[in-house]
Amino acid sequence: MISLNPKHLKTDVLQSYLLSAVSPRPIAFASTIDANGNANLSPFSFFNVFSTNPPILIFSPARRVRDNTTKHTLHNVEATKEVVINVVNYDIVQQMSLSSTEYPEGINEFEKAGLTMLPSDNVKPFRVAESPVQFECKVNEIIELGTEGGAGNLVICEVVKLHIAEEVLNEDKTINQEALDLVARAGGSYYSRAKNGFFEIPRPLSDMGIGVDNLPHNIKNSIILTGNDLGMLANVKGLPNTNDVNKFINSISDRYPNIKTASNREKHKLAQNYLSYGDVESAWKLLLL
Repeated sequence: MISLNPKHLKTDVLQSYLLSAVSPRPIAFASTIDANGNANLSPFSFFNVFSTNPPILIFSPARRVRDNTTKHTLHNVEATKEVVINVVNYDIVQQMSLSSTEYPEGINEFEKAGLTMLPSDNVKPFRVAESPVQFECKVNEIIELGTEGGAGNLVICEVVKLHIAEEVLNEDKTINQEALDLVARAGGSYYSRAKNGFFEIPRPLSDMGIGVDNLPHNIKNSIILTGNDLGMLANVKGLPNTNDVNKFINSISDRYPNIKTASNREKHKLAQNYLSYGDVESAWKLLLL
């Protein structure tokens, strides 16, 4: 066993140890608005419930390790003192990951991630309609834990209203954990699913993916492709060119002799199969045929 003094470690190394060892962690999918009413959506895994009476949730938008900058979410809760914390289940995990891209201020992550803005009842920030449980919260206090990169900011939130999808409830109105199908964050690119344990999601591109809002209409409105599928497709910098698409189609024509005349539904099903193996590039080449 190695023994380490945190003060002797670089911040990024210490963070890696902490995030890998203290896991899996629940995810607060935090929806906020800025002082001008612009919507923002971002996930945070420094999060948990800390009190029932009063009902208190706490999440921490930490200062970035690499450059000591702070996140739009922190600025927004400081300005408005309101937030909606949405839970993340497996059905939206890819879209949640995409929303963590560091888009410029004023960009709406709901649109980039292809998620629906649902008006709240008691606070101004929107809820994520696709999330099975949503907590409308007033911010009671923000505690700054430090001023250097990696320092947390505890956002102490009091729940003023909660919304629970009926499909995750048992007959006695308790939550069915298997139906809820939550995911949690671990170290690196790892996540954990209540049903099946650990899995990986590639980190969003540092130079920003195109976003769900920029997907072609027939793909964005596909009756086959799921929100997770769209999240994977949207996390690319650019699309394959015509030459690459034709080469790929010719390479699979022996296995799929009718691929060039296939319907959109058939192509979307096959692209979805490639996505299930994490092969986003091949999926795109099929969809662009």
